[in-house]
Amino acid sequence: MNDFSVHRIIGRGGFGEVYGCRKADTGKMYAMKCLDKKRIKMKQGETLALNERIMLSLVSEVDSPFIVCMTYAFQTPDKLCFILDLMNGGDLHYHLSQHGVFSEKEVQFYAAEIILGLEHMHSRFVVYRDLKPANILLDENGHVRISDLGLACDFSKRKPHASVGTHGYMAPEVLSKGTAYDSSADWFSFGCMLYKLLKGHSPFRQHKTKDKHEIDRMTLTMDVEFPDTMSPEMKSLLQGLLKREVTDRLGCRGGNAEELKEHPFFSGIDWNLVYYQKYTPPLQPPRGEVNAADAFDIGSFDEEDTRGIKLTEADQELYKDFPLVISERWQQEISETVFEAINQEADRLEAKKRAKRGDEGEYAVGKDCIMHGHLLKLGGPFMTTWQRRYFYLFPNRLEFMGDGEKGNVVTMEQVLSVEESHVKNFKCIQLKMTGGKQCLLRAESDPEFVQWKKEIEEAFNEAQKMLKKGPKMFATQGSSSDLTNRQHPPLTQRNSNGMH
Repeated sequence: MNDFSVHRIIGRGGFGEVYGCRKADTGKMYAMKCLDKKRIKMKQGETLALNERIMLSLVSEVDSPFIVCMTYAFQTPDKLCFILDLMNGGDLHYHLSQHGVFSEKEVQFYAAEIILGLEHMHSRFVVYRDLKPANILLDENGHVRISDLGLACDFSKRKPHASVGTHGYMAPEVLSKGTAYDSSADWFSFGCMLYKLLKGHSPFRQHKTKDKHEIDRMTLTMDVEFPDTMSPEMKSLLQGLLKREVTDRLGCRGGNAEELKEHPFFSGIDWNLVYYQKYTPPLQPPRGEVNAADAFDIGSFDEEDTRGIKLTEADQELYKDFPLVISERWQQEISETVFEAINQEADRLEAKKRAKRGDEGEYAVGKDCIMHGHLLKLGGPFMTTWQRRYFYLFPNRLEFMGDGEKGNVVTMEQVLSVEESHVKNFKCIQLKMTGGKQCLLRAESDPEFVQWKKEIEEAFNEAQKMLKKGPKMFATQGSSSDLTNRQHPPLTQRNSNGMH
């Protein structure tokens, strides 16, 4: 717990609370979800708590921009703690109450991002089982992630039978006792959620009934009515998702998420742009505000509830394998921090040089550009089209943009090598990048090619030198123990099964 400074409460659940927090050594902001062990014992929720940790590890080891992922899990004598992506833009249930119902175009944006989140889970044999607006969180820019995997389940070896979820969103096969199901349940819940975003209520709560048995009965028997104002494409999508028979349901006919992506409602959507979050969100949460209820409204637990609960050695033994570090995400956090320090050091040295030359004013307005001009970049959906873009080379990054485009950035941190290659009979500058990606560039003349290649290589080489200096720079900013903490995970490093 000493690795983090804990800030205000931002939410509360059945077993505990969620706080904003900052990692002490790197300064990175996270959400800290703390579950009370006594409250877990009182509600016999040990299996649920341990299951959430397993599900988070499954979906977090390969990062997804559309799921609230975990970087660390640890415990104290009284608490189980998850360190998660911080989402400070509120949830869709909150924004539905503030904004009113959403238009089909707005729903299309949220639906597309959520589809990619579900696709990520399903590819790892995880069925989510609790899809609803309250579990869809917005980041500060308005992009969304699926949160709270407490009810998620691994169906890789055995399909679940349990009737769990939120009434009004649960699929017929989940409500039917003894019926096995898999990811099919999420696509039905997805249809219910889209309906609510459009109409303000679940398709099976049209008369605002709160009787759970009545809601379940309507889910199993009622034919959903669609208003005449709904577009044919939207109606077709919802009808496909809300099929009671699993084999008829959209997403369950053998094509999984691809069936939804190919639906006419999403015609014109570039799924690569969705993945890279290039579409503009319909809502941008207010900056500088925590889009969550006030601490007073969130309330607190009554400590009297658990006063008589005692934690035994056997209770603590249940959690012996709970601590976890997701290595890839920890490394990303460290590299981001080191590179930020490198950038600051590069800026400081450049400013010093310019000051000596008497042009510090030029640098002060951010004009540290080494070179700029037009290049052709190989792109398009199938990487077959040469696209003319305007490029800016800086000491730590390469920026480029086209007409009507926002700026795109390749940081030197992402680049593994700068090489000359030939593609389609053209001489190219090949930037090999992390994650198996590459960026192919060509110039419009040989002299420009030579100059661009030389400058990019020099910027890359200088960045690599600075990256190697990163730990030394940290050492001058703090004690040797601070440096040690940055170079090693703050917790015992384990794999996804909790084993060393």
